Amino acid sequence: MKKYIVGFWFSMPIQLFILHFRKYQIFLVFWYILFATVGGTFLNNFGAYSLYLAPEYYNEVNFFSTSIVGFAIGIFIMSWNITTFILFRKYIHFLATTAQPFLKYCINNGIIPVLFLLYYFFTAVQYNHQRELKSFVEIAILSSGFLFGFLLSVTIAFVYFFSADKRIFKNIGSTIVAANKRYNISNKKLLPEERKDLRIDWFFSARMHLRKPRDVRHYSESFLDSIFKQHHIASIIAFFIAFIVLIGLGFSSDMRLFQIPAAASITIFFALLVAVGGAFSLFLKTWSIPVLILVYIFFNFLYQKNVIDPRNKAYGINYENKKERPDYNKDAIYALASKENIDKDKAAFLQRLEAWKSNQVEEKPILYLINTSGGGIRSANFTFSILQKLDAVIFNDSLMQKAFFINGASGGLLGAAYYRELYLRKLTNNTINLQSKQYVNDISKDLLNPIFSSFVSRDIIGPVQRFQQSGFRYIKDRGYAFERKLNVNTHGYLNKPIADYTDAENKAIIPTMFFNSTISSDGRKMVICTQPVRFLMGSSTENNSASSPMPDIIDFNSFFVKQNSTQIGMLSALRMNATFPYVLPNVWLPTNPVIDVMDAGLRDNFGQENTLRFIESFKEWLQANTSKIVIIQIRDRNIKDWDTIESNKSLISIFTKPAFLLQYNWFRLQDYYQDAQLDYLNESYGNNIDVIRFQYVPSAKNKAASLSFHLTAAEKKEIALALNNEINIEELNKLKKK
Repeated sequence: MKKYIVGFWFSMPIQLFILHFRKYQIFLVFWYILFATVGGTFLNNFGAYSLYLAPEYYNEVNFFSTSIVGFAIGIFIMSWNITTFILFRKYIHFLATTAQPFLKYCINNGIIPVLFLLYYFFTAVQYNHQRELKSFVEIAILSSGFLFGFLLSVTIAFVYFFSADKRIFKNIGSTIVAANKRYNISNKKLLPEERKDLRIDWFFSARMHLRKPRDVRHYSESFLDSIFKQHHIASIIAFFIAFIVLIGLGFSSDMRLFQIPAAASITIFFALLVAVGGAFSLFLKTWSIPVLILVYIFFNFLYQKNVIDPRNKAYGINYENKKERPDYNKDAIYALASKENIDKDKAAFLQRLEAWKSNQVEEKPILYLINTSGGGIRSANFTFSILQKLDAVIFNDSLMQKAFFINGASGGLLGAAYYRELYLRKLTNNTINLQSKQYVNDISKDLLNPIFSSFVSRDIIGPVQRFQQSGFRYIKDRGYAFERKLNVNTHGYLNKPIADYTDAENKAIIPTMFFNSTISSDGRKMVICTQPVRFLMGSSTENNSASSPMPDIIDFNSFFVKQNSTQIGMLSALRMNATFPYVLPNVWLPTNPVIDVMDAGLRDNFGQENTLRFIESFKEWLQANTSKIVIIQIRDRNIKDWDTIESNKSLISIFTKPAFLLQYNWFRLQDYYQDAQLDYLNESYGNNIDVIRFQYVPSAKNKAASLSFHLTAAEKKEIALALNNEINIEELNKLKKK
């Protein structure tokens, strides 16, 4: 028994497996990311697991989408094999003198790849059955697609490296034969002492037979190294081709045929990183880190000198008139929020209120204000579905006429903006049915795949493509990919500048919309509207003394008037509102100094701040001309979510919990503050403000839809069920009585 245990322990597969944890551990990071992503523990909140478990191609999870992912995973595994084959050459010298050494190495280095493939396969089957609600036949087709792509990739790789092996053996075969003859007639004692950096007693041959390693003491060290180096040349050629393919995908990704699943792009990128990392380690050795630092310093210098500029922009805005850019400083902000400007904007907005009132039947109608929360596609789906339900059950398709404005953050505003656009089109097109499920499906379609795919093929590999909009040129990146996919999902209906909505909003045919974002440098809110809204900037003041309240909101329309502020694309306004950190790039704006903005939810995830300031600004008119104010709040989370309170489950959580305190409680802190402010305002208003809260509450905690730009079939079903939960039925009945 001991002999078998020793033989097992010192077999090549086990020793290589251990060697990966001893040497070049950086390459295990890629395996960790793949395992953790598939298992749902890496970037879980972004829904990254869905990219691998339900890859989309042509907007569908099908045989071809899984084939492409299988092909990409095959490329990654072969990249990892060839890189470690070369880096571990001094431990496996005996393979250099055998036929097909790389094939033998792949077989004996298969523990981690096989474990991953098995884990991926069973996880994907379970996911597609339970989350995507696929049938057995559909899962079998997807599985066969993955296997086909994987085997095709591996076959191509082996054919390529087999031909390389033949060329190598042709060049050095005579040397090996001659050395073997000398070895057979020589005295082994005269050979140098065998040095074993890695003890290997057994290895698997190409036919899966157990073989003992050959004694290679009669070969020179330089000769054995030369064999591995020739394999390295072959690998460089292969991965240079892969690099060119990725660049080609970046340039061709506007064509639907080349919009491959994001999981494939990411995995191929990992394969390139492994190959590049191996090359750095092989050629630069201990100089790898200093060289990387120098490369960073070089590119940072180019960035500082504006030679390269990878920053994302808001499409439709003029970034070229640098001399006319507004100053972003205290004096400029105080000037923007002057009493004269505030009074001017209030007077213009009063005209909208008068237009809204003239469109109502009652002498003193109820003023409906809609606030919708951020939350990715789940919030977009839930918001759109709630608006549909309200129109179907209570308002008879007149909610957009009775509501004065819509306000909110991130995904919720995506759904609300699409619903408003459909209502506007319905006024001139009777074929549009606002209750159609098609439109819910439209706004629920995947946005995550093009974002991640573009991040690899454009943002990292080739950020040089440009496009033109409103007479200006912009770089194509993942922000562009997001807008383009959202435009396709919504049939091109939202592809227009916000100025196109001005007339309809002035006449109160549709509700006014506020698009919010957060300035990353100081936390101020940037508010986009079709007309200036400087009355939201805070208390007006004629001076900027230390005792004066500092405006904490910037009115985009008036601040960037010389940059064609109203020509900003509707899709860009929505993207700025939904710029979740890292998933989408921050949008930089043409100011002195430059500022950038990100997701509105960082400042106000529920849109209530603007609503309270609006009511305060127009309180006298509202009290005189309306019977009541009803705030319809559509939330993607439970306002009384006690279930999420958990005790420390591990020792490390005691240390990490303080660091993530704000992340876990940010939305609660907003709720506490805003509810207190609402109570104060309601009291001063005369207790005539009602809040109706529709909440997405999953039927079970483990069934909650992820906070991402992708929804599974089960998550869509879960959101549909949430429309009729006890909380929402109660709120719906309260609204009926208004």
